[in-house]
Amino acid sequence: MSGTGAFANVVGGVLALALIVYLFIALIKPEKF
Repeated sequence: MSGTGAFANVVGGVLALALIVYLFIALIKPEKF
């Protein structure tokens, strides 16, 4: 596995996690959005 592939996987995982957290917060506190 190349370093670039690992870096892309880490970035993709972080973005996916951030999106899930954002949607969760928007669901809990919709008045902020």
